[in-house]
Amino acid sequence: MRSSRSTRLLFVLTPLRLYLFILLTFGLTACKEEAKPMPLKSSLDTSLCQFSKGECVKQVENIKLTFRLSPGNAPSEKPLTLSLSSTLPITDVNIRLEGRDMFMGMIPVKMQQSDDTTYIGQFIYGSCSSGYMVWRGFVSFRLNGQDHTVIVDFLADDNG
Repeated sequence: MRSSRSTRLLFVLTPLRLYLFILLTFGLTACKEEAKPMPLKSSLDTSLCQFSKGECVKQVENIKLTFRLSPGNAPSEKPLTLSLSSTLPITDVNIRLEGRDMFMGMIPVKMQQSDDTTYIGQFIYGSCSSGYMVWRGFVSFRLNGQDHTVIVDFLADDNG
């Protein structure tokens, strides 16, 4: 009776031992390879506004729009201030943010006019688990009675 019981005990532990062996084998194998630094995707994607390096300028017909973000590294889960300056007076400025490559919801940015050519707004967005999150700003406005839209893409948590 005793040998039968010990045989069953070994049978129960065998899958657990096998699982631990496989887990340790793969774990140790992964640790042996050297981690190679990945190039910054923001430096490869020239379509992105890089607020960490300064302002971002967009041209729409005969008007130049200048965007500034503070802090410039666009940290997640922190209050950000966006300013928009235009070379001509514009009205009805509306901005919303959405994830460019993944759905993160829609974040409206309430812009307040400080003069005929300057608007300022604040917003906060959440962090992304992928470590690389591009936000797309849809900026709509009226100029001389005509509606216009410009798109501004930028990287969250951009450390330059």
